[in-house]
Amino acid sequence: MNEKSHCGYVAIIGRPNVGKSTLLNCILGKKVSITTHKPQTTRSQILGIKSEGANQTVYIDTPGLHEAEQRAMNRYMNRMATSVIPDADAIIFMIEADHWDELDELVLSKLKKTSAPVILVINKMDTLRDKAEVLPFIEKIKEKYAFADIIPLSATQIDNVSALEKEIAQYLPEGPHLFPDDQITDKTIRFQIAELIREKLILATEQEVPYSTTVEIEHYEEKPNLIDISAIIWVEREGQKPIVIGKNGERLKMIGTKSRKDIERLLNQKVFLRLWVKVKEKWTDDERALRSLGYE
Repeated sequence: MNEKSHCGYVAIIGRPNVGKSTLLNCILGKKVSITTHKPQTTRSQILGIKSEGANQTVYIDTPGLHEAEQRAMNRYMNRMATSVIPDADAIIFMIEADHWDELDELVLSKLKKTSAPVILVINKMDTLRDKAEVLPFIEKIKEKYAFADIIPLSATQIDNVSALEKEIAQYLPEGPHLFPDDQITDKTIRFQIAELIREKLILATEQEVPYSTTVEIEHYEEKPNLIDISAIIWVEREGQKPIVIGKNGERLKMIGTKSRKDIERLLNQKVFLRLWVKVKEKWTDDERALRSLGYE
């Protein structure tokens, strides 16, 4: 007899910068969600699909839940993070090793409303000198909620991630696979390209600039020997343009060069990339502007 098919949605939830996107990329063995050392890098829900035999697990990477909601962008990100909770078959609640603060408490308060099993993942175990240090921490966290399981791991070192996947597998409901077995994300190529450019932009700029920028693919054309791409980097104030461009255009050139190399790896083809920097005043606090830039 054929093995019964299982498929389910698993939400990855946590405060900013705990390693949610790194974990997703680690599980998939491929980069589908951009990562930086700066918080709030992820802005949208990113689906990562892993099919193994009869099981298909649809992971949902989410923006980090945070308290500041002064701008429309912050409110949008929090909506994206919490909207996956009601429909998830299982939830990964991610925290850092030996660290718990008011934002972790905020996330947990949202999860207390779900009936889905919540697996607590304690990430960044490689940062501890002695892994036994985490044991008293785990005992304290256990008192806060009846977690389905508590799994310490390191997403960057790919340590104990297989134990998490094994735990998740038992919560996948029986049913047909929802995506082709060779598909690993629901995001379009244009979205993935824009995100790769935004990743390089975040890494190249400081302070508030990364949070005031977004990337829009203006032109994408497949030619015989290369792919021709034009992208707009949107900022929200005129004074941010020279920061992104840099002296004599050097910073923008660096962003473009690093982006092009990643895009060529993604597409497995030569790429000609042009970047432009334009101003859309206060777009991060304008619901209509957010929608026009794909934040829906």
